[in-house]
Amino acid sequence: MPEFAYTDLLPLGQDTTQYRLLTADGVRTRKAFGKEFLEVDPGVLTMLAREGMRDIAHLLRPGHLRQLRSILDDAEASPNDRFVARDLLTNACIAAGGVLPMCQDTGTAIIMGKRGGEVLTDGRDEEHLARGVYDAYTQLNLRYSQLAPLTMWEERNTGSNLPAQIELYAAPGAEYKFLLMAKGGGSANKSFLYQQTKAVLNEASMLAFLQEKIASLGTAACPPYHLAVVVGGTSAEYALKTAKYASARYLDTLPVAGSPTGHGFRDPGLEQQVLEITRRAGIGAQFGGKYFCHDVRVIRLPRHGASCPVAIAVSCSADRQALGKITRDGAFLERLETDPAQYLPETTEDELDDDVVRIDLSRPMSDIRAELSRYPIRTRLALTGPMVVARDIAHAKIAERLAAGEPMPAYLRDHAVYYAGPAKTPEGYASGSFGPTTAGRMDSYVGQFQAAGGSLVMLAKGNRSAAVTAACQQHGGFYLGSVGGAAAKLAQDCITKVDVLEYPELGMEAVWRIEVRDFPAFIVVDDKGNDFFADVSGPAAPLLTIGSGPS
Repeated sequence: MPEFAYTDLLPLGQDTTQYRLLTADGVRTRKAFGKEFLEVDPGVLTMLAREGMRDIAHLLRPGHLRQLRSILDDAEASPNDRFVARDLLTNACIAAGGVLPMCQDTGTAIIMGKRGGEVLTDGRDEEHLARGVYDAYTQLNLRYSQLAPLTMWEERNTGSNLPAQIELYAAPGAEYKFLLMAKGGGSANKSFLYQQTKAVLNEASMLAFLQEKIASLGTAACPPYHLAVVVGGTSAEYALKTAKYASARYLDTLPVAGSPTGHGFRDPGLEQQVLEITRRAGIGAQFGGKYFCHDVRVIRLPRHGASCPVAIAVSCSADRQALGKITRDGAFLERLETDPAQYLPETTEDELDDDVVRIDLSRPMSDIRAELSRYPIRTRLALTGPMVVARDIAHAKIAERLAAGEPMPAYLRDHAVYYAGPAKTPEGYASGSFGPTTAGRMDSYVGQFQAAGGSLVMLAKGNRSAAVTAACQQHGGFYLGSVGGAAAKLAQDCITKVDVLEYPELGMEAVWRIEVRDFPAFIVVDDKGNDFFADVSGPAAPLLTIGSGPS
């Protein structure tokens, strides 16, 4: 029988994060029982949550911005890779102004805290942190996305983005440490759990398994991604949680080798092999190329002998997380980049516009479709004119009307439909952040709507089902992909007018009419049965064999 030996399941190394001081007030030390304790006022917790949520809605980490810039500097990057990277960098510059958030889906607020045993509070820490989340979402131009269940089937928006997900743990010492995240529906919906067995625990099987699953991720969560893979876990839920933390680079300082005590570790060699798989997939930064992922984290955890969970998670282009801490010196937040413009190259937008097809949306729908039919999938477009905006709830309501024998609303027959839902509109702006939502959630409506003469040109992000491709071929429709993750840029530069058309009581889920100017898009599915994503997710690329040394 081995002797007792304790190890953290996720033993982190030294924290080298650069922090900025929020406040030195509300934090003091007190001596009792021969120890020095750190006493924290409730307002400090509220301030840290409020300022942290504000920062991550508008600012990005310098490392993430450097990775976007590296795409522009890579001769192997595709033109679409470079276009998306530049769009996301421009979006970051706009969001850093603190008015328009970088993404319209301002996410579910998630706070994980580790309170040292010598930290004193009033015990209502979750409440005080939640108050900070409430302050950020109600005072800033952020979107309310949380739905309260009134019955099993009825829901109502809470109007504050509460409740937040707050998880607090005990830790040794006299410091309070935090990870703050905002996970939008796009990235959260691309978390997957696979219940595997020991049969997957060899290099060939694992690489074949991951190649298949990574190809199925698609682009709905706005790549380039920070991809995390966790193999093993003391439970299925722990594997998923670890993948979420890894996608935020929270676990980067884990050891790179295991031990008989069973702690988790990173595998840099496998990380590089998986990154090469993503490079060769052809999906690229949303519309073809090399940069499906910025980087990969692979973490191995202990497991029960009869179970082998594998969890996959991503952090998207709205790479929203920051560390925080409270020490005897005050409350601190991770220093995010306030000047992202330094990562933009000294080039003009004209360098990217050579092959853009300009589409006038003010023409009759038959003319718009005839124009689109002239071009192949992957063609880059610039859209100008009116569009209709409708997403999940509006589609469900229109489907009910069709089922009751009512005609298709004229606005869906006459205009392209954009799947989206805006954040709050700042004073002096035509629109709040207003990027595309995931197209796949509307797939089940497309055949019915197109047969009734509507939704013949659709605009959103991510891949569609084979049924959508078939419907477009049958009815002469098109699906256009928009750049996910650039919602602030779309609001500032492309959307000139927004009006409610129908269902104003649905808030951001209402049907809107918008006017756009040079709105960027790509032809993803055409009227001939061609689908960009079917092309890039066809036969798998050959597996690579790469050394397993440190990356």
